[in-house]
Amino acid sequence: MKKLKNEAELLKEAIRAGVEYGERRGVVEFEATDSANEKIEYIYKLLVHDKVIQPLAREQISLPAMKHKLALWISKQQK
Repeated sequence: MKKLKNEAELLKEAIRAGVEYGERRGVVEFEATDSANEKIEYIYKLLVHDKVIQPLAREQISLPAMKHKLALWISKQQK
């Protein structure tokens, strides 16, 4: 897994876009007390469920891998 140049900024943007996506679909309402890790995991699972992104292999599922996958997703959205 090769780290992206600006992965931290991309991840922040992915969380913002993912929260907006989930709330627009009406499937989730995030609270201010929800941690970033909870949001990342929920957004990842939602995008996989909706077939927006390809799921990770079972043995590769981890928080860092989910963060990387979301950063890749948003970087492709911005092009």
